[in-house]
Amino acid sequence: MRRAVPVVPVVLAPFVAALLLATSACGIRATTVPVDVGPAPSRVSCDTQEQPSGVQGFRATVELVCGSQLVGVERVIPVPEKKPVRDPLAMVAQALLEALERTPSSEERDAGFTSEVPLGLSAGAPRPGDPAGTVRLSRKPEDLPPVALSQIVCTLAGSEVLKATPGPVILGGPDVDPPRAWECTDAVRSRPESVPTLGELATPAPTPKPS
Repeated sequence: MRRAVPVVPVVLAPFVAALLLATSACGIRATTVPVDVGPAPSRVSCDTQEQPSGVQGFRATVELVCGSQLVGVERVIPVPEKKPVRDPLAMVAQALLEALERTPSSEERDAGFTSEVPLGLSAGAPRPGDPAGTVRLSRKPEDLPPVALSQIVCTLAGSEVLKATPGPVILGGPDVDPPRAWECTDAVRSRPESVPTLGELATPAPTPKPS
């Protein structure tokens, strides 16, 4: 059963960077999720064992592909390698992206896990006028492979460090196009290749009136 991740309210966002540097945890926790992996020969366990301690970071669940579905694997996420990332929430999103980009460990591969998230993808702060909580990616979300987009959406949606309340993930690209809302549903988790090509348009933040 997946272990719950500690909740960090949005109002504490300025302290997320300090949290990333100060929090110490004990490695990957065993994750046992009942998964319909289909008929033989797709015999994979979709289960990982606890790993040695010593990683500095924050605990989160990343969504990997196993048996053609998304399965959460609990990890300790280290501080982002691509710096500087000034926005605290973008820093958390960057750390989660880097975790998804990494090749699964040999133990995870033996259990049937893979990741479709391409290398080099990065997260940035919202543009002026974007809704609160928007994450701007270095590529348009709709241009990513569908399975990779499903992994990203469900990983960010499940991060209680990044999101204090349930709801859609708001993603935009590097250009001026408005961001869109993407939702992690049971259908997306069971068929990650069928994620909709376009999410709903996110409501832009209101323009402040001159005082």
